[in-house]
Parts: sequence; C-alpha cells; structure tokens
Amino acid sequence: MTFSFPQLDQFGTGSLVTRVTNDITQVQNFVSQFVRGMIRTSMLMFGSMYCMFRLNRDFGLIVLCAFPLIVGCLAFCMAKANPLFSKLQAQLDSINAIMQEDVSGIRIIKACVREFYEKARFGKANDALIKTQLRVLVIFAFMNPVINALMYIVVAIILLAGSFEVGSGGTTPGSIMAAITYTTQLLNGILMLVMLFQNISRGIASWKRVKEVLHSQPELKDGAFDGKTEKHGEIEFRDVSFSYPGSSQMVLEHVNLTVHQGETLAIMGATGCGKSSLVNLIPRFYDASSGAVLVDGVDVREYRQKELRKKISIVLQKSELFSTTIQENIAWGAPDAAIQAIQAAAVTAQADDFIRGTPDGYDTIVAERGMSLSGGQKQRISIARAVLKPAEILIFDDSTSALDLKTEANFYAALQKANPQSTKILIAQRIASVRRADRIVVLENGRIAACGSHEELLKSCGAYQDIYHSQIGEGEESHERAQ
Repeated sequence: MTFSFPQLDQFGTGSLVTRVTNDITQVQNFVSQFVRGMIRTSMLMFGSMYCMFRLNRDFGLIVLCAFPLIVGCLAFCMAKANPLFSKLQAQLDSINAIMQEDVSGIRIIKACVREFYEKARFGKANDALIKTQLRVLVIFAFMNPVINALMYIVVAIILLAGSFEVGSGGTTPGSIMAAITYTTQLLNGILMLVMLFQNISRGIASWKRVKEVLHSQPELKDGAFDGKTEKHGEIEFRDVSFSYPGSSQMVLEHVNLTVHQGETLAIMGATGCGKSSLVNLIPRFYDASSGAVLVDGVDVREYRQKELRKKISIVLQKSELFSTTIQENIAWGAPDAAIQAIQAAAVTAQADDFIRGTPDGYDTIVAERGMSLSGGQKQRISIARAVLKPAEILIFDDSTSALDLKTEANFYAALQKANPQSTKILIAQRIASVRRADRIVVLENGRIAACGSHEELLKSCGAYQDIYHSQIGEGEESHERAQ
C-alpha cells in the first residue's frame, strides 16, 4: 500500500501475489523446520559421534574420515540446486501473472475465441516450472543414494576393522554392533539434514524475494508541508517535462500552464499525447522529470502525500469498483459521509435513477470489478465517488466516454451547480464534452499546441479545427446546435 506507481509497475501483479503467498509459505516452513530440525539433527549427529569416540576411538576416526566426502557431496548438490530455487519462484511469478490476466480478461478471451491459445500459454509456463522442479528433484535424488553408499562403506570398514580387533582381543562383537547402531543413527541425522538443507535453501531464496518487498522504500518521499494554504484549488505547471521511469522517451516537454481556482479546464489531444500523464503529476502519482508542479502555490514534492491527495478528487479512465454495496463504493473516498450526501452525489453524477431501479437500491452488491453494471453505470458511480469527496480540485480523466451526450451535459451542469468553487480538469475526446469549459488546452506530442476558449480555438488552432470538423461528420454538429 505504500509503494509508488513505478514500484508497482516494476514488481508486477503476478510477482507480488507469489511473494505474498507462496514465498511467505516457504519462509514459514524454513523458520519452523530450521529451529526444530537443526536442534534434532545436531543432537543426533554430534551425539552419535561422541558416543562413537567414547566407544572406540578407531571406529570414530573411520566415521570422521567419511565426513569430508559427505560435506563435499552436500556442497556440490546445494551449489547446483540453489540457483534453481530462485528460478522456480520467478516461474511461479509468470504463472500467477498469466492466471491474473486470464481471469480478469476472460470475456475478451472468449469473445476472440482464444481459449486454446491461453491454455497453451499457461501450459508452456507450467511445463517450464515442472522442468525446473524436476531438475531440483533429480539433484536431491542423486544426493541421497551417494550419502547412503558412503555411510554403508563406513559400516563395511567398521566391520572389517572390528573383525581384526575382535581377533586380537581389542574389542568385542557387542562394541561392533553398537558402533554400527551409532553409524546408522548418524546416517539418519545426515539424511534429515539433507532434507532440511533443501527446505532451508528454498526458504532463503524466498526470503530474499520477500525482503525485496519489505525493505523497499517508497520512491516518492513525503514532504513536510501539512497542506494548509491561503489559495484553494490553484494549479501551476512550471516548465514541466516528464518521462516514465526506465524510459528515455519524453512524454511531456516544457509544459507551462496555470489553472485558477474555480476554473474549468479541458484537455484534448490525440491518443498518447500525454493528457493522462499530465494530470497524474497533480496528485503526485509520478514526479516530474524536470520543472515543478505547484498546487496552491506549493510544490507537490513538499506536501505530505496524504494531505495533497485530500485536496484532489480524481476519476480515472478505467472505472474501479469493489465487491461491496453501491453505497460503500460511492463513499470510498469519504467513508463517514451521510446517506443524504451519498445520494446527492449520485444525483449530481446522474446515477440516482438507475441505482434506485436496482433490486436493493443503494444496498445492491456490486459484482467483482463491477461486472454486474454497464460501462456507463460504472462511470457514473465512479463520478459520484469523486463528487462526494470534499476536494478543491476535481479531475475527470476521460471519465464520461461511456455516457450519452445528454447525460453528460446534464452531469456537467449539475456539477457546476453543486461545486462552483472547485477547480475542474476534464480530459475528453469529444468537442461536445469540452466546448463549455473556460479554457481548452490542446496537447500535441507532449507540448501545449494551443490554449483558449472553444470559439478562440476554432479560429486559431488547426489541430482543434481538425477535431471539430471530424466530429461534425459524426453528428456532433446537430447536438451542438441543439445546445
């Protein structure tokens, strides 16, 4: 929960799931077996050697001579197996990533009839995991008989040496049998140690992966500013350039822009021109590569992130809903809100009518990822969530794309009436969505190509004119005239 977006992108969903589940289990097994197993095997092995030397020094030296060979065998096998354990966990990451993608994208898989392909993709990853697991098993399958053979050779040498000593009267047959018993106990201890080393090696490999998560510090460090300012809702971009972590390609270049309190600013541009990247810098999901983003006159890097994000309410491109009631989904950003406020936010978002039409109204349970709702319904619930939060800045990142033009127009009118003092930033692709904004910014290749009102841009901006004329052919002109 403390990771920044770049860290989440770096680990990936599949890897995080593996680390929180399988790797944690391996570490648990390592800790429990290490404490119990090491005490038991140590007492068994050292006790057997002590008793062996007390019984007969020569027998003890025979067993001791076998130890370098046993340790060498253990070291060789562990050196071969240890790298495979890390590889094994990485392959589990791949399988979990495929599973997560397939479950979340099952509808598109079925729609495109790609079930066989996905089965083959999963099978390929699973076969790689099995192959690595078999290599580990073969290594340890080789270790056990080799150590058994060494210890049985020791037993044979003890019998041979004991026969001479019995003949010369140096020992008794009972002592030989006792020495063999101690050797057998020692063998059991060594075999237990082999199995223990297997679990320890896998546990250590898993611990390293868990430790990467536990010891990772958030890349976006909190500032000390508590968020109390004289200004409310003012945003400024000062010569901002931005590229995503690990990429040399600049998404935004030398952006200079000021948004005043209560102003409605719309952002338009071609796909991939940097619209979402620009607004993601305001709540500090990412840090600007150069330049500064200021909220209420203070650099966002100086804010405590919690205080900064209290000022901002955002609706993302993808509507994220949780498996709980509609009421709780709307109240996600303001959990203490009264039901009257929740309903008022739904009315503003044009969601109240369809919510009341559901079987249980606001207490209706939303299916996983909101699959029980249409795209427009999910967007309106997400919008209601943002409207309910008492924020100075409202950001709508192409969040009305699934709404019809009439519903969208009604929403913007209700929003202006309900939140006249809030600064509003709208990202949209339709002229009808942005034409009533105070100013419209046109982005091209990460730079501001033009900024002005709808009427000003129609006269001066070629890119905006192209968008306008292309949408007139799709029926937007009639709607605009109706407006």
